[in-house]
Amino acid sequence: MQVYYDKDANLDLLKNKKLAVLGFGSQGHAHALNLKESGMNVCVGLRKDSVSWKKAEDAGLAVKETAGAVQWADVVMVLLPDQYQKKAYEESIAPNLAEGNTLAFAHGFNIHYKEIVPPSNVNIIMIAPKSPGHLVRRTYQEGKGTPCLIAVEQDYTGDAKELALAWAKGIGGTRAGVIETTFKNETETDLFGEQAVLCGGSAELIKAGFEVLTEAGYPPELAYFECMHEMKLIVDLYYEGGLSRMNYSVSDTAEYGGMTRGPRVITEESKNAMRDILKEVQNGSFAKEWIEENEKGQPNLEKLRKENREHPIEKVGATLRKMMAWLPGQK
Repeated sequence: MQVYYDKDANLDLLKNKKLAVLGFGSQGHAHALNLKESGMNVCVGLRKDSVSWKKAEDAGLAVKETAGAVQWADVVMVLLPDQYQKKAYEESIAPNLAEGNTLAFAHGFNIHYKEIVPPSNVNIIMIAPKSPGHLVRRTYQEGKGTPCLIAVEQDYTGDAKELALAWAKGIGGTRAGVIETTFKNETETDLFGEQAVLCGGSAELIKAGFEVLTEAGYPPELAYFECMHEMKLIVDLYYEGGLSRMNYSVSDTAEYGGMTRGPRVITEESKNAMRDILKEVQNGSFAKEWIEENEKGQPNLEKLRKENREHPIEKVGATLRKMMAWLPGQK
């Protein structure tokens, strides 16, 4: 695996180009501001009625309507939510792309599943920071950076990879290190990780542990602390130094109990379920399901959100977090 750093990327490739960042959410604000502070000519593309329009202007950025931003730009980074990209592409991006332009993404979903099929006379690249946008911004301001993935799906001009590296450098990614991948690999591993481990698996594990303890008669407050609150402490140790760091930091009792009992929770049956989830990602059936869910107005998503909000762990947690003055929004 080759890792690219500052010395491997040339910002001059972007200095004479006009860069449009479509969207001003978590990733959008970070890309636009970091590039501007790296000396690039940047504008933000938004709907005229976007609540982010004033935020972007107040941050000192030029703002144009999406179609105008695309028409103006040489490189267009699409940082809209996955479910809105196809409509924006058809209505505002495709009619305004010119030969030799570069179309960039931070996630491969719409290109990989062919929801968006650009013409053959443009570059298609990806620059995907492996962190939330607010961390991309904060680490850049601190003189550091967050690792990024880059990928090239279509190289019309012959320098698509170099442009991706330059963009990564402009947002601070090459300070930490950049790894080259493919749209396919980024998309499929990202979706699998979200569903089976990060957003899906961990949430269900936490809820199941809470339910087992409360069903056995233990106070919900204790169940919350054990299954939700302390999860962050363990995950922070993973983040700092992997499994070994976590095992080194906890008690011998916790280490032995975890390593002997954990495999009884995450069994071969669990792994088979993960394998099924991966197949759904690979064969496109999850993508089809998600696209249809949006076409119907997200009824199942809203139902699931409501069920989550009403879970007892959420109600107990809302009360207990008031004790924690250090948390955002708490006093």
